[in-house]
Amino acid sequence: MGDVEDPDLISDLPQSILESILTRLPIRDAVRTSILSSKWRYRWTTLTYLVFDDKCIRMCSDRPVVENCMVNFITRALFLHQGPIHKFQLSTSYLQCCPDIDQWILFLSRSDIKELVLELGEGEWFRVPSCLFNCKKLTCLELFRCEFDPPPTFKGFLCLRSLSLHQVLVAPEAIESLISGCPLLESLALSYFDSLALNICAPNLKYLCLEGEFTDICLENTPLLVAMSVAMYMNDEMAECFEQSSKCNFIKFLGGVPRLERLAGHIYFTKYLSIGDYPGSLAITYSHLKIIELYQVSFEDMKEIRVVLRLIMNSPNLKELRISVSFVAHVGIFFCDFW
Repeated sequence: MGDVEDPDLISDLPQSILESILTRLPIRDAVRTSILSSKWRYRWTTLTYLVFDDKCIRMCSDRPVVENCMVNFITRALFLHQGPIHKFQLSTSYLQCCPDIDQWILFLSRSDIKELVLELGEGEWFRVPSCLFNCKKLTCLELFRCEFDPPPTFKGFLCLRSLSLHQVLVAPEAIESLISGCPLLESLALSYFDSLALNICAPNLKYLCLEGEFTDICLENTPLLVAMSVAMYMNDEMAECFEQSSKCNFIKFLGGVPRLERLAGHIYFTKYLSIGDYPGSLAITYSHLKIIELYQVSFEDMKEIRVVLRLIMNSPNLKELRISVSFVAHVGIFFCDFW
């Protein structure tokens, strides 16, 4: 009797399971499965999640060779791809301003892309092409070290739920317009290092992370916000601008977040909240607030102390409190933690 071949149990698995297996592999290994058998030859071409990084090709010391290999690999992967692409992620330090990225994004804009992540390395900043704003079904957008300039006709991403802009060059008015033009936005992360006055209007926003040089921040319409982390950097000019403000920053920033559950304020945050005249008759209760983290609070500034006490006293269900105290003494600067 001849040898009986063992059944190929893996190849006969449902398509959804095979895709789940391939999605968990690095894209380079997923493509290599095409040599397993005729059944596997084009399995990887239907993946809906494509993640490209520096590991997708073989590295060498010749940078132009690496760049060329990476461009060819990604271009060929997109050329052979079949069906929709729900997520495209490019995380590399080699393709800062590669013109091929424009063509890839144009291709993706015609493929019902839902999640787009561009994380490019140091060097000249990549200018996002206008075809990105035609991705009407985007639900998640993450940009790192990019230049972002929405066209005048752009009205927003109506399906977007998560937006992350890290060290992105974009006009202040464009940021506010983008945020307000995403009615379903639930998560916003923004790192910005050019003095910015920001007014956030996002009625469905739940998670907020801000880091940068902010001259002013106003949460105009964020009633569903449950968690926020804020790190503010300040130079002498910004500090003087803060001191001249007569509006109550505490009310402007925390006066409309009744569902807040977690608050993390980093450098200069309590300083910012202490600016302006607080109307003591206005009662604000954070009944959902469970965790407060305040870093580098100046206990030499009575206004900052009042901010801390106000938060504690108006949070009846508080469970965790962390305060990092900074103060200047004759021997230098000290930092203390209280739990």
